[in-house]
Amino acid sequence: MATINLNINGKQQTVDVDPKTPLLWVLREHLSLVGTKYGCGIAQCGACTVHLEGAAVRSCSLPVSTVANKKITTIEGLSENGEHPVQKAWLEHDVAQCGYCQTGQIMSAAALLKANPHPTDAQIDTAMSGNICRCGTYLRIREAIKTASAQK
Repeated sequence: MATINLNINGKQQTVDVDPKTPLLWVLREHLSLVGTKYGCGIAQCGACTVHLEGAAVRSCSLPVSTVANKKITTIEGLSENGEHPVQKAWLEHDVAQCGYCQTGQIMSAAALLKANPHPTDAQIDTAMSGNICRCGTYLRIREAIKTASAQK
C-alpha cells in the first residue's frame, strides 16, 4: 500500500492503495466516481476513458502510481450540469442506446474537440476508433461531435 495524491476533477484526493491498482478501480471503488465504466480491462474498448492532462486515456490499464499529482478529469468533472457542448449534442442527437460506452465516448469526443475544434469526418472517425459501441450508434456519434464542434 502507498499513499497517492491525485488531482481529480479539480479536487485534491488522497488514497491508500497498491500503486499498481488501475486508476479505474481507484475512481470507482475508492472515490465513488462510478461514471467511468469497466469494459474490457485491456484498454481496447474505451468505456473507461478519462482525461489525463487533457488527453483521452484508458483508465483500466493505467496504474494509479503513474498519475499522481497529474490533472485527471472524469465524466463527473466534464461539467457540473451536463452543459458541456458534447453532452448537449449527445442528447440532441439521441446518441445513447444502452448507454454503457457513452461516458467513454463523450470523454474521447471532448478531448478531440479540445485538440481539434473543427475536425473532419475522417479525423472524427480516427479519434473515436478506439471506442467501441455495441449498439452501433457511430453515425449519431459523428453527427453529435460535429454539432458540438459548431457550438464551441
